[in-house]
Amino acid sequence: MLTLFRRFLDTWAAKLFFFVLVGAFGLWGVADVVRNLGTDGAMVVVGSRKIQLDEVQDAYRRQLAQVARMFGADSQPTPDIKKAVAAQALERLITTAALQNKAADMGLAVPDDAVRQAVFDIPAFKGPNGSFDRATFEQVLRNNSLTENRFLDMVRTDLGQKQILEAIRAGVTVPDVLSDAVFDFQREQRAASAVDLPFTSAPQPAPPTDAQLQRYYENNTDRYTTVEFRRIKAVVLAPETLASDVSISDADIAAAYESRKAEFNTPEKRSVEVLLAPDQATAQKLADAWSDGASWAAIQQQGTAAGASAVELNDALQTEFPAPELGAAVFAASLNTVPAPVHSALGWHVLKVTAITPGITKTLAEVTPELRAKLAADKAADLIYARANKVEDALAAGTTLDDLPGDLGLAAITGTLDANGNTTEGKPAPIPGPASLRPALIQAAFQAKKGDAPHLTQAPNAPDGSESFYAVTVEDIIPPAPKPFEAVIDRVRADWTHDAVRHTEETVAAQLLAAVNGGKTLADAAAAAGLRVQPLPPTGRDTASLGMPTQLLTPLFGMKPGEATMVELPDGFMVAVLDRIIPADPASDPAGFAQMKEALTRAIADDTEQVYASAVRNQANPKVNRSQLDSIVQAE
Repeated sequence: MLTLFRRFLDTWAAKLFFFVLVGAFGLWGVADVVRNLGTDGAMVVVGSRKIQLDEVQDAYRRQLAQVARMFGADSQPTPDIKKAVAAQALERLITTAALQNKAADMGLAVPDDAVRQAVFDIPAFKGPNGSFDRATFEQVLRNNSLTENRFLDMVRTDLGQKQILEAIRAGVTVPDVLSDAVFDFQREQRAASAVDLPFTSAPQPAPPTDAQLQRYYENNTDRYTTVEFRRIKAVVLAPETLASDVSISDADIAAAYESRKAEFNTPEKRSVEVLLAPDQATAQKLADAWSDGASWAAIQQQGTAAGASAVELNDALQTEFPAPELGAAVFAASLNTVPAPVHSALGWHVLKVTAITPGITKTLAEVTPELRAKLAADKAADLIYARANKVEDALAAGTTLDDLPGDLGLAAITGTLDANGNTTEGKPAPIPGPASLRPALIQAAFQAKKGDAPHLTQAPNAPDGSESFYAVTVEDIIPPAPKPFEAVIDRVRADWTHDAVRHTEETVAAQLLAAVNGGKTLADAAAAAGLRVQPLPPTGRDTASLGMPTQLLTPLFGMKPGEATMVELPDGFMVAVLDRIIPADPASDPAGFAQMKEALTRAIADDTEQVYASAVRNQANPKVNRSQLDSIVQAE
């Protein structure tokens, strides 16, 4: 066969075929080049700046991850949400580029020192000693798929934008007429009088007849209907179900302890009072006075008079002191004693240690359970994918859940439950695995059809990042059905009685309301009905005062003095009349007024900043390749 094939390659027909094939590939390549003539591959052009496709992809992925975290692990963004996220990410990049152009036009620049200091000030990059840690910095960048140069460019861009936007914000002021109106709206109070009509005070109705109960049952069948139940069969593959297949030796634990020893050691911290004196003689004089029993306040006064400065450091590590000599002296001193003055490049230090927080070192024995669990989880995570592949292959080949091999670390489930995961007895159905797996499995069971073939599905990650899988099939669907009248007759009787009482109290409340609306005072209308009026405490708009029903807040702040309203409470009805409106007084609460004005200023500044940024963006007249934007969403 091979000899025949080689002979064919030497024929003119074969040579002609390959000539045509090569020509076709050549034409396709040329056509592709021709189609891209006149473009440089940039997805967006904003003035002099160009935004490439990969930059938009990175921004989209980061923002999509934030949206996924916001929705929760149980939800997946829909195509429409993905399109919206991509458009928003693109708009942010366009606005940033437009602001960069504006900063360049204004001659603004961000020096390297400012970028470096901004990075050092970011809390996420600080190590155990509270200062910038290079290893932590690199780890955070890796976790967020960022290179160092890319991140530094982002910081520089952000600082450049702040120079413009903070100047815009600085010019925002709130007119007094607006701040007074907002404060009055927020802090205005209202007082009312009310008649309370609790269900417990209503006369009990005559016992219902069987016919009345039967009719009530038939008119309210939905109250006495069971929920849908499903009989399911499922298997779960999780770190917990693989525990018996994972063994951790003492040597593994010891090695892990050594590699993570720093995590189990909490260094000693000390609180100290320190004076920095200009010379040794002054320092010694202050130390002697302090040792003789002078208080810290008195020593501070003496030190200030002698040209010394005072400072207190609380719960500080030795590395946090500004001079190594001072740190060494503090950690060598005894509690509540004044040692000899210490000299450093900063001057002469006089100190007293006021508190010592001992360091903690956890032994191997103390952390063995924690390490064993962590190592077992890590090993189970490595093992779970291999097992999941085997389960997936078996199910794809038509293997039923009952016939899956017993050596895969699967936990089997069989039972009847409702959409809330409760059994027919109303108790939570026992489902193994992490808590994040339970709602996913139940939801899948109630989305599947009876008899659908099971397939392996990955559950949302647990809070610790561990992964798990499940497969479920529905054996039977038990639809909702009315419960027999005889089985719920006691509940029907209680519901009928409650509704009868409610109707009685509602009628009385409606009569009171009608009397007040007809011109009577609430007191006169209540007296005629043998009821009592009670004053309600003044209340604000957002939070009900003690004794003021929350159901009354909304209608109360829409009424005029003298107007009445009726509301239903959980345990009865209430008829209320607005007595008076108590306007807010900024002079009586200057701190609250200042806090409100600050929040209002910040809100207006945010709006002003957004309007300015939007105007700069529109002036830039960006040119966008929309087809590339669609390709980003489709690729994810």
